Amino acid sequence: MAALLLRLQSPPRLAAHLRAVHDVAHEPADWAREHCPGLPVDREAVLFGAATHDIGKTVHEAELSGPGSAHEEAGREPLLAHGFPAELARSAGTHASWARSAVTVEELLVGTADKVWKNPRVPDPEDRLVARPAEANGTARRVEFLALDDILGRIGEQAGRRLAFQASFPVRG
Repeated sequence: MAALLLRLQSPPRLAAHLRAVHDVAHEPADWAREHCPGLPVDREAVLFGAATHDIGKTVHEAELSGPGSAHEEAGREPLLAHGFPAELARSAGTHASWARSAVTVEELLVGTADKVWKNPRVPDPEDRLVARPAEANGTARRVEFLALDDILGRIGEQAGRRLAFQASFPVRG
């Protein structure tokens, strides 16, 4: 992934952010696979999605330090142009679009990691995420939420360290 970011002339802060979200995504992805054996989860797709979800900000650099969603759709293109399959490039365009009916569990995991890395808790994607194992395991959503909440709470406790890491890199190269 580092080589791709270099080719795309990724700003250092973006690379740091992608690394932080990728590092966070391991825990919820592992939770989903281990806690929900009846729920197929492509762990590698989650990790790839976390490592590339904001790659469209190489095109829409104003969104590195300000609001915007133009980077989402733009993120698919560089991944496809560099030979990555559409299934993997998908999260670059969908990581903030969890309300769609066709959202995958992998996309929900990427979207959740992208939020919780700095410790905000966003109920909608979390609720949608826990619905999947509840259905697969035949358990109540509350049971699944409590299991996931423990993991997301631990991740949130380290948000200050991750934010300091990201802030130590310049927004632009």
